[in-house]
Amino acid sequence: MADIHKKIGNLSVHPLALGGNVFGWTADEAESFAVLDAYAAAGGNFVDTADVYSAWVPGNQGGESETVLGNWFASRGNRADIVLATKVGAGVPEPRGLRASVIKSGVEESLRRLRTDYIDLYYTHYDDPSVPVEEFITALDALVKEGKVREIAASNITPQRLREALEFSDTAGLAKYVAIQPHYNLVSRDTYEGELASVAARHGLAAVPYWALASGFLTGKYRPGTAVDSARAGAAGKYLESERGLRVLAALDEVAAAHDAELATVALAWLAAQPTVASPLASARTVEQLPALLAVADLKLTDEELKRLTEASA
Repeated sequence: MADIHKKIGNLSVHPLALGGNVFGWTADEAESFAVLDAYAAAGGNFVDTADVYSAWVPGNQGGESETVLGNWFASRGNRADIVLATKVGAGVPEPRGLRASVIKSGVEESLRRLRTDYIDLYYTHYDDPSVPVEEFITALDALVKEGKVREIAASNITPQRLREALEFSDTAGLAKYVAIQPHYNLVSRDTYEGELASVAARHGLAAVPYWALASGFLTGKYRPGTAVDSARAGAAGKYLESERGLRVLAALDEVAAAHDAELATVALAWLAAQPTVASPLASARTVEQLPALLAVADLKLTDEELKRLTEASA
C-alpha cells in the first residue's frame, strides 16, 4: 500500500491536518476526545492548535485547546504518535508579538498545557513588524537547539518578511521555516497565490492552508434560503452573496456527484492538489464530520476536474 504521508521538513504528516481551534470552544473535552480518538484511529497524526485558542470566547483566557490536547495525550499515552503543531505571538484583543522574551515564555506555557517536553512544528502566528527577523529567528533557533521544538513555521506573514526570515536563516546558519500556514481555499485564493506561494516554492516550504473549507461554506450546507445553526454561520454565509461563491458550489456539486463524494472532500482535494500544499487544515466538532475530511487522502481529482474548479473560483 502506497504511503499517503506528506513531508514537512523532517516531519511525516497525514494529508489532513486536524484543526484544534474547536477544542474547548464548540467542542467540550469529551467531544474533543471523541474526535481526536476517531482521527487517530483512522490513521491521522497531524494536529494543529495555538496558544491563543480560544480566547475569543467569553470566559476563556486562551490555552483551552492546548489544555484539552494535553489531557488527551496524558490519558491516551500517545504523544509520540502525533505530529503536534502550535503557535506563538497572538493574543486577544492585541497580539503579544514576537519579541524573544515572548517566544521564550510562550513555549514554556504551551509545553506545560500540552503536557509534553517538545513541539513538532512551532509557528509564529502573526508577523510582528516591530521585531527584526534576526531576533525572532534566533529565539526560535534556540528552542530547536534545546530540543523543545523540532521544526519552525510561519502563519500570516507577507512575502517580503518571509523572504527576509528565510534569507537570514540561510546566512546565519540557523533554524529555517519549513512550512507556511496561509488563509487559502477555493473562494479565497488571492492571499496565497502569487508572490507568497512563489517564495514558499523557491525555498521548499510546505503549505498547510487554514480555513480550508471557508468556515464551512465549502461543505455545501450553506445554500441560498437555508439557515444553519453554527458559530461560523455568519462567516460562511457571506460567500453566498458573491457570484463566485455560487459558481464554486455548482462546480463542487458536479465534481462531487461524479465521485459520489462529499463537497468538503472535493474542496480539500482541490487544495491538496495545488503546488506546495502538503496538508489542508480542517476542524471537526463531531465525529460525524470527520469521514468527509479524512477522505481527502483517497480522492484524486482529474486534471479536467481541477481545471473546472479552478475556473469556477477565479
